Amino acid sequence: MFGWAITFLLVALIAAAFGFGAVAGTAMSAAQIVFVVALIAFVISAVMGYRGRGI
Repeated sequence: MFGWAITFLLVALIAAAFGFGAVAGTAMSAAQIVFVVALIAFVISAVMGYRGRGI
């Protein structure tokens, strides 16, 4: 998922450099959403993995 976030970020930066503001804004929003979802999934996975080991 982090790969998708980075891809959307790069698309946003390139679109902004060429003056496509609407495309850049949309891609940046998508990158933020995907990044937050990936971060939440990572935290849940880390907590569940820690609990599953019984330490």
